[in-house]
Amino acid sequence: MLLSEQAYKKIDREIAKFPADQKQSAVMAALAIAQDEKGWLAPEVMQEVADYLGMPAIAVQEVATFYAMYNVTPVGKNKITICTNLPCALSGGEKAAHYLKHKLGIDYRETTSDGQFTLMEGECMGACGDAPVLLVNNKRMCSWMSNDKIDALVEELKK
Repeated sequence: MLLSEQAYKKIDREIAKFPADQKQSAVMAALAIAQDEKGWLAPEVMQEVADYLGMPAIAVQEVATFYAMYNVTPVGKNKITICTNLPCALSGGEKAAHYLKHKLGIDYRETTSDGQFTLMEGECMGACGDAPVLLVNNKRMCSWMSNDKIDALVEELKK
């Protein structure tokens, strides 16, 4: 088993939210739980989720590759996603992205050599008035990201 007993308990709680014959409805939550534990969704992890939910592996892979929050390739300890949709881009998103790329020495879809950071370009995060907006590890939204705030965030995440 690739996932821990604790991960399976969490998945079971998600499965319980659906009728018994619709376990596959918990696929998104199961993938998020697996990713939280493993850092990314390797093919064998997706296969294990598929087997556990009683669904074809290709169906799990389709979900994992459709949504940007799932990592189907290895990523750094901290994945930073920058919103570059037009409202954010016009309100400092492009400048924040340029600053962060320079600071980390990487481009989009790259990981720093120490494995600490992966930088991604993101679609609208629903916080256009808070631009520039960054999302850390799919869970923490950071708003009004000036260069000073970016510096502080990077230092915090290094610890």
